[in-house]
Amino acid sequence: MDDEISGGTAVDIAESVRRLVDRGILSPGEPLPSVRALAERLGVNRNTVVSAYGQLASAGLVVSRGRGGTRISDRAVVAQEGYAVDSVLRDIGTGNPDPDLIPDPSAVLARVAGRPVLYGEPVIDRDLQQWATEWMREALDPSLPFRLTVTSGASDAIERLLAQALTRDDAVGLEDPCFLASIHTVRLGGYRPVPIPVDDEGMTVDGLRAALDEGVRAIVCTPRAQNPTGASLTRRRAEKLRSVLADHPYVLLIEDDHFAMLSTRPYHSLIGPNHRRWALVRSVSKFLGPDMCLAVAASDPRTADRLAMRLTPGTTWVSHLLQRLVHALVTDAAVRDEIAAAAAHYAERNAAFAERLSAHGLPAVAGDGLNLWVRLPVPARAATERLMRRGWLVRPGDEFVLADDDAAWHLRLTVHDLDDDDAEQLAADLAAAASEGLRKVG
Repeated sequence: MDDEISGGTAVDIAESVRRLVDRGILSPGEPLPSVRALAERLGVNRNTVVSAYGQLASAGLVVSRGRGGTRISDRAVVAQEGYAVDSVLRDIGTGNPDPDLIPDPSAVLARVAGRPVLYGEPVIDRDLQQWATEWMREALDPSLPFRLTVTSGASDAIERLLAQALTRDDAVGLEDPCFLASIHTVRLGGYRPVPIPVDDEGMTVDGLRAALDEGVRAIVCTPRAQNPTGASLTRRRAEKLRSVLADHPYVLLIEDDHFAMLSTRPYHSLIGPNHRRWALVRSVSKFLGPDMCLAVAASDPRTADRLAMRLTPGTTWVSHLLQRLVHALVTDAAVRDEIAAAAAHYAERNAAFAERLSAHGLPAVAGDGLNLWVRLPVPARAATERLMRRGWLVRPGDEFVLADDDAAWHLRLTVHDLDDDDAEQLAADLAAAASEGLRKVG
């Protein structure tokens, strides 16, 4: 029948599903037959159906939900970080650093020129490697051997780390609420996200246990300045999480320390001395600017070898000119002073705005990072509409959600670049939007 899945090979079955989606017979969210049921109906081997579903997942047409089966993908646009395009509203949901606090590289550009780098040469600049080795060593257990890899940013590193370790439909533990780039990476890679709740002390112990019981093969954790919540792991929480992970040394543990030099909180790692598969990723984008697309990954030697293999088919190395520029900046005393001043600015402005909100009857606490995570007494989506009428564009918390319903009552605000008058106006408008919502409910 034209309205049923058909075919005798994996390619034919996949193409049949494509046609049904194109014709609107199969809709987003609709379940596909189980592998066993479809194989029996078509009279083919189960592996043929598995292969067909795999092809569809690779194309982004279906998603696997474990025991929930395979379903047609929802093609809705997924939220992205950054400024809203062509908005006439004041955008306070960007997640961007302050451009005025990004060091000007022009003073050191003349020092980074050198002889051309050719194919086959070492892919990491020698001076950057020496500096980055010490930068990573200070954060890791001294007994852990590691090797460095340079990638085009943290998201690039995480995507490649997952790809070298996982196959489609593998489960990945993600913080919930979660950084948007991590959600994109996992979904586009065809992996199955497993939410691990986050509270004020970071990833929860019970959430980690549940994810491990569900069979996650990798975990992505933000040890401080978690985006969007601003939570940072406490020493006590990190110790408990390491204890749980001690029984799972071969689960790939990726720590994304994206805020690094700007963080006001201590670094507490989940990577224990006996963990076998791990990576610590540090990007320079928050303190040297998003356009400085470079991250350093320290990982166990085996993971480093496999990560290097993932680099060879595409971008074999990050430009040595860029590597030299990063090294020149991070080793310049004046630039380091600028970075320290930026860190103090972000912390002070976020704390001041949290106090303003509390004074307006919306209790708020500033975490670490570029943003504030503010809970409202009304659903955030309704509040965003009221704030738009007042000239503000904000980002509701449900954009960062995997399963956490409470996030739908939050806003993520980027307010560190507001002057005092604008900050006071926004706090008053937030309070008014919340009051309007309460009156409407009442």
